[in-house]
Amino acid sequence: MAYKRTEVAIEKIIASCDGNMRGALEALMLVNEHLEEELQRLYSIMSLGDDGEEYRFETVH
Repeated sequence: MAYKRTEVAIEKIIASCDGNMRGALEALMLVNEHLEEELQRLYSIMSLGDDGEEYRFETVH
């Protein structure tokens, strides 16, 4: 079932770029960059706890 949802999502992304697969890939890469920047901001915000102790986060990549 997850495979079907992934296929549908891929088709929607490609369709939103007028069938241009290169455009779809570029759009996904830009979204990914934005999400990575957002994660870095959140890690920075959360790096210090209320008591001043530093928290450690492990990244996915």
